[in-house]
Amino acid sequence: MGEIVGAGLLAHVPTIVLPGETRRELNEGKEITLVTGLRQLREDVFGRDDYDTVVVLDSHWATTVEFVVTAHSRRAGLFTSDELPRGMCRMPYDFPGDPELAHAVARFAEAHGTFITPIDDPFLPIHYATVNLWKFLGEGLPGKRWMTIGVCQTGDMEDHFRLGRALADGIAATPGRRVLLIASGALSHTFWPLREIRDHEASDPRHVFTPQARAADEERIAWLKEGRHGKVLDTMDEFWTYQPEARFFHYLMMAGALGERGCVAPARQYGAYENSVGTGQAHLWFDRPADGWTGTGPATSATTPSSPA
Repeated sequence: MGEIVGAGLLAHVPTIVLPGETRRELNEGKEITLVTGLRQLREDVFGRDDYDTVVVLDSHWATTVEFVVTAHSRRAGLFTSDELPRGMCRMPYDFPGDPELAHAVARFAEAHGTFITPIDDPFLPIHYATVNLWKFLGEGLPGKRWMTIGVCQTGDMEDHFRLGRALADGIAATPGRRVLLIASGALSHTFWPLREIRDHEASDPRHVFTPQARAADEERIAWLKEGRHGKVLDTMDEFWTYQPEARFFHYLMMAGALGERGCVAPARQYGAYENSVGTGQAHLWFDRPADGWTGTGPATSATTPSSPA
């Protein structure tokens, strides 16, 4: 049976893939710790041999009538961002996918009352919430499989929990899989207006859009470092007033896979909490506790898929 062996809430901001000289120019001569944090995370976690597949829960990929999971045997090409083509231009990517796992996850959709479609169309767009993190955490590790699941813009908190539950069951039903989850996205997510944005490009969190948004982010970071996922989930109505990226659906899918309010895994932080033109950004990594994500022993799949592959 497969298992989730680690998970993270990670920032993917465009700044991390800019040339180092440009990053320092934007940040008062200093490197941003979102970069150094990812380098350390690769050394500590992604450079190891104790996992085989990475599943990115991508806050930039929004679907409408269903969840979509990539099912390619391989994805390769050049990525240019339509949002910031000046900074993310013709970035090469090339990695194997995990079609077996993608189809396993989709088979659990009906059992969890949701809708999941695996897609292997070679022309399916890829987004920088996946590519930017692969550049740091996957490039140069050719044996590691990467796949992506998008958020669903018509879904709510419960829908994204259901996706996470199906993901956990699909992983458990895939023999031998050892999977890392990445919830790729920000915390609070309000940009400064265009005529002001260049005054707020440095990473110092005093540039986060409001002091209240910064406080809300820092409160949740503290809770997650204590393993208090239930507190984060129970206060989502409050957090939504600070417009977390993609309504925080990337995190909610991850939480759904890890036991939701029962998850007790504490985070360790890589780098500092930083600003990105008004938005709150952090890297938080969760190792699987020795007694399981919910503190009740190793997770097992309790659901039978509704139909064969």
